[in-house]
Amino acid sequence: MTALNPAAGKPIDPAALANVPRLVTAYFAGKPDAGDPAQRVAFGTSGHRGSSLKNSFNEDHILATTQAICDYRREAGLTGPLFIGIDTHALAEPALASAVEVFAANGVEIMIDGEGGYTPTPVISHAILSYNKGRSSGLADGVVITPSHNPPEDGGYKYNPPHGGPADTDVTGVVEKNANRYIEAGLKGVARMPYDRARKAATTHLHDYITPYVADLGNTVDLALIKSAGVRIGIDPLGGAAVHYWQPIIARYGINATVVNAAVDPTFRFMTADWDGKIRMDCSSPYAMASLIGMRDRFDVAFANDTDADRHGIVTRSNGLMNPNHFLATAIAYLFAHRPQWSGSAAIGKTIVSSSIIDRVAKKLGRKLVETPVGFKWFVEGLGSGGFGFAGEESAGASFLKRDGTAWTTDKDGLILGLLAAEIIAKTGRDPSELFKELTDELGVPYYERIDVAATPKQKNALKALGPDQLNMATLAGDAVSAVRTKAPGNDQPFGGIKVESASGWFAARPSGTEDVYKIYAESFRGPDHLKQIQSDAKAAIAKAF
Repeated sequence: MTALNPAAGKPIDPAALANVPRLVTAYFAGKPDAGDPAQRVAFGTSGHRGSSLKNSFNEDHILATTQAICDYRREAGLTGPLFIGIDTHALAEPALASAVEVFAANGVEIMIDGEGGYTPTPVISHAILSYNKGRSSGLADGVVITPSHNPPEDGGYKYNPPHGGPADTDVTGVVEKNANRYIEAGLKGVARMPYDRARKAATTHLHDYITPYVADLGNTVDLALIKSAGVRIGIDPLGGAAVHYWQPIIARYGINATVVNAAVDPTFRFMTADWDGKIRMDCSSPYAMASLIGMRDRFDVAFANDTDADRHGIVTRSNGLMNPNHFLATAIAYLFAHRPQWSGSAAIGKTIVSSSIIDRVAKKLGRKLVETPVGFKWFVEGLGSGGFGFAGEESAGASFLKRDGTAWTTDKDGLILGLLAAEIIAKTGRDPSELFKELTDELGVPYYERIDVAATPKQKNALKALGPDQLNMATLAGDAVSAVRTKAPGNDQPFGGIKVESASGWFAARPSGTEDVYKIYAESFRGPDHLKQIQSDAKAAIAKAF
């Protein structure tokens, strides 16, 4: 495992803060080398991410990618408005300006925040779904300018088509290819107009994102119950895009909530360092969340969101920061017991590397479980149709239906998951950690960990191609192997790795897309020693296969 940095969980050294003027200058002055793979547009399901200081997120990337999205919209016959939002990273404002210049020159109707503020990813998803409801033509789509919880030096740019969720590879592949073609051609073919003209264009509209999202929130989480129960809530937006949403929510619904940090600062100097000493707005990290964890005794429950507010971190008075898998299982158990209007056939969606405690909860509830590859895109259709009551992934991202069983968002929503933790207390009188303890008393205690193992690019490719025959495992930590998978059982799609299961544990191995490591996710229902044996067996079997 990677060693913990001595600065982890401590206030940031001012000398380590991002130089924002230098970062923004590099955005406009730097030019990517189209021949360098690290400087090309790489538009995965989380969009294109990079840093201007590494020439991987510069103006050329945004101009080219925006033009490629305009081209895609024309090909797909999309003529409705495009909802566009930004988070609080330093590169978000410059990237918005570049995008507006291209969208306006292409005659795309765009909706930008009327107050010049920030817009969480789930709010863009909600806006797209609300606009498209009942329509079969003139459909809306959206763009979110965010690198999620990444360090302050990073920028990100992602596209959500009319279904409101993350774009699938059939879309992102086309956008990526065409964006790189524009960069190679020195931006020839990219339509653009001066920013001042673009802002004044007839197709550029100021939009109120806060009011409709906040007004609909009570249809998804029982905020009246939270108010009447007087649940004391602490909220830390971690300086992210949700920062200006909480006071309107508190005012509208009268809940007893305190925003413990309302600061917006592109250096994120108020954070504590993550495990490696870097600044990361990762609400599932105990090191990044040290400040809020320290306040746990002030509130019945506290929570934080990452910078685009699509992830959640739940801090309980009884047990501190919850493991993301533990809260997912608790949320599922609670929701399916307290949403009588949901369809009896509404399923539970989880990723293949999420905890098997979710499988056991689903079995207890008598609900269908759909296990997919990693990536929220696999849940979009089910959340949109009401086929999934809840869908979540191990990295603290989830969404669920409105109380009447209709779609809320098709992207992750950290705001509703935080508020759900308060609803759980209001309804049951126990916090989510206490409810999870009750679940595990009945269903078993999971011991789960993800570790990174060094691997060469050649070995990473070999891992992708690894099958049951090459791995040749009959037992796992003393138990008979019950299944070896390279495809997710929920939709029969390959997940880019291998998973080995037994009656009391499992591991999954996947190559990292960005580092020379592969990731082992492992879980035991017997204890920490058994977990270590599973990890050891996994490393040995993969090394032998290499």
